[in-house]
Order: sequence, then structure tokens, then C-alpha cells
Amino acid sequence: MSQHIGIVACSAEGAALCYRTICLEGAARLGAHAHPEISLHSRSLADYMTRIDGGDWAGVGELMLESAHKLATSGADFLICPDNTIHQALPFVRARSPRPWLHIAEVVAAEAVGRGFERVGLTGTRWLVDSEVYPPEWVRPSTEEREELNRIIMDELVCGVLAPAAVATFQRVMGRMRDAGCDAVVLGCTEIPLLMNDANSPLPTLDSTRLLARAALERACRS
Repeated sequence: MSQHIGIVACSAEGAALCYRTICLEGAARLGAHAHPEISLHSRSLADYMTRIDGGDWAGVGELMLESAHKLATSGADFLICPDNTIHQALPFVRARSPRPWLHIAEVVAAEAVGRGFERVGLTGTRWLVDSEVYPPEWVRPSTEEREELNRIIMDELVCGVLAPAAVATFQRVMGRMRDAGCDAVVLGCTEIPLLMNDANSPLPTLDSTRLLARAALERACRS
């Protein structure tokens, strides 16, 4: 018997990609068409954005806890959140959570170490790259780049819009990171892997969405 995975969703596209990855890759562990039991709870993204825009990370944590309790009631054994930005609120959550969490940045950092990357670039929303969710020594976009990437993420990617101009923007930012000595880049918004991958990135990518999904699948199948 595998463990029951609880997904605390924030944005639809990132949560859907994470859920789909667990389902599709579960067959390699459990047999054709099989995957662990999964429950997903999602508050409106607008509820999160009201608190994020106001800098109310404790309030973000309350929304995450609400989902956590509902998922625990549904039988989830542990929890994941396929949204890098709101991991800023996880310190408000963990001690009060009814279930343990996998931390997306810890999963990504472990993968970076395992693959031998020494200088890693980070892409994501402006709230994420301004935060301490990921190691402070990792290379961030410039202020101007942060604003443009944030616009693409919030106005396009979370709405499922994948534009060639957005690819070009990410390639330009990643190319600058490569020139600054980076040997890998984190796709640190869970929608970015819908747009960017190893085939079109100037740097090897660390896909936070799929890495979290695979870590959850591994944990679920250990029992």
C-alpha cells in the first residue's frame, strides 16, 4: 500500500502539472495506469494574491493550513505544495500542520547537489526571488528582469498562455546567468516548465514542479 498524497494547490497550472506528473510516472513504480491515492484542495488564487500583495505571509499560511486540515480529513499522509512563492509562509504552517510536508526548495536543492551543480540561477515570481526560500547565494535576475518575468508568470503562465515572446525573455535571462557562470537554472515557478525545458534553455534546468512530484511519488511508494 502506498501513502496518500495531499496537494495544497495555489495556481491551477502548476498544481495540474504536478498532479499529472505523479499520475503518469506512478505507473513505472506501481504498474500500468497505477499511482498513489491523491487528494487536492485549492483555494482561489485570488485569495492568495490578496494576502501576497499585502505582504501578509501569516495570512497565506492560514490558507495553506486550511487546505492541510481538509486534506488530512480526506486521509492524506503527507502534503506537498506545487507553488514556490507561497513556501515563504511554510514557517507559519509546519508546527501547526496536521501532516508533514515536503519542501519544494529542499527537493530542488538536493537535486542540484546530486547533479554536481555549483552555481545555480533562480527564476520565478518577484516575491520568490526576493525571498529566502532558496539559498541566498543562488543567482537572481536583475530588478528589471524580475519585473518582466513576474509579469509573464502572473499575466500569462498562470492563465495557460504560452507565448514565443515569453520564451525569448526567459532565454535572455538564462543566457545572462550562463554568462555570469551559472551551470544550471531553477524553473522556480511551477508554471515555467510549461514554457521552458532543457531543449530550449541555455542552461540545464531544475524543474521544481516535476522534481516535487517525483519526490512525493518516491515517498508515497516507500511504505
